[in-house]
Amino acid sequence: MLKGLRTIVYHVNDLTKAKEWYKTVFEITPYFDEPFYVGYNVGGFELGLDPDPSGYKSGSTSITYWGVEDIEACFKKFVAAGIEVHEAPKNVGGAIWVGSIYDPFGNVIGLIENPEFAS
Repeated sequence: MLKGLRTIVYHVNDLTKAKEWYKTVFEITPYFDEPFYVGYNVGGFELGLDPDPSGYKSGSTSITYWGVEDIEACFKKFVAAGIEVHEAPKNVGGAIWVGSIYDPFGNVIGLIENPEFAS
């Protein structure tokens, strides 16, 4: 049966631009970098960039939420950098907050602050 989230792949039409955007915004560098796929290790999970979008529609058909420690601080940084907000942070119950942004390729990137998860 399911073992949990392992990988999310975002389809991008400009791999060079996408690598630079993810490096700048999320302060990460790839561990796997080939012309057909770029992979990042984000807290033990895979964020992949695929430059071949054939067969896929652009972005916003699903949202994967990446954990953050302080969602308000993240959004202040993103807004200051001119990153387009998909959904401003909102409380969804208790101490859990969610929000989302767009990458330059139309993919929606969810962010979640949930103290129930230690990491």
